Amino acid sequence: MVRDPSREEDPPSVDDVLDALADDDARRIVSALSEPKTASDISEECDIPLSTTYRKLELLTEASLLAESTDIRRDGQHTTRYSVSFETVTVSIDEEDDREFEIEFTRPERTRDERLADLWSELREET
Repeated sequence: MVRDPSREEDPPSVDDVLDALADDDARRIVSALSEPKTASDISEECDIPLSTTYRKLELLTEASLLAESTDIRRDGQHTTRYSVSFETVTVSIDEEDDREFEIEFTRPERTRDERLADLWSELREET
């Protein structure tokens, strides 16, 4: 199972991205994600209570800054991992459109495994 808002057609709002990045705990979480990690690992590494960690992970995922994936295990103890879903985030003002703020993401190229996981998720949704 994969939840990756960065792959959705509607980009997040400027407010959602800036609100997420304005939060100290959320920025610490992003900085700690040099590799995919579980909420428990993130909570421990960042010294943030687990309940707060889950709220921040939701905030970051909804702002398209994190991707969520689930490792399916035979024993039924599935593991959800979080990873950074961007390389850069650029905030700019559009000179041609009433000087509205815009957010632009540079995303890492999808690996073969990630593309396969996407296909599998789409197939499961259709059945």
